[in-house]
Amino acid sequence: MDNKKVLIVDDQNGIRVLLMEVFSGEGYEAYQASNGKEALELVQQVTPDIVLLDMKIPGMDGLEILKQIKQIKQMKPDMNVIMMTAYGELDMIKEATDLGALMHFTKPFDIDEMRVAVNMTLEGTKSSTVNT
Repeated sequence: MDNKKVLIVDDQNGIRVLLMEVFSGEGYEAYQASNGKEALELVQQVTPDIVLLDMKIPGMDGLEILKQIKQIKQMKPDMNVIMMTAYGELDMIKEATDLGALMHFTKPFDIDEMRVAVNMTLEGTKSSTVNT
C-alpha cells in the first residue's frame, strides 16, 4: 500500500517542523516547502495527496499558490488542500474555498484537530477509491 503524501507549505520553520513530525508519526510521507516556488515544484514532483497551505507566504501568497495547484490538480483531481490562516482573513478564506480548498484552520490551530482532519480526509480518499 502506498503511503499517503502530505505537503506542508509555511514560511515559519517551527510550524513546518511540528507538522512534519506529526504527519511522519502518522505514517505519511511528509514534505515541506517554505515558499511558493518550492511548494509548486514539490506538488509536481511528488503529487501529494494533501497540501497544508499557509495563506501568508512572502513572495507568492497562499491564494496564488492555490490557483497554480488547482491547474496542476487537473492531473491529480483527488489532491486536497487545507488552508492555514492567521486570524481574520475571511475574504481570503472565502476565495480559497471558491478555488477548491477543503477547509481552513486559524492559527494558532489545535494540532490534534489538524491531525484528525488530515486523517479523515485521507481515509476518505482511500475508502472511496476501493469501492469504485
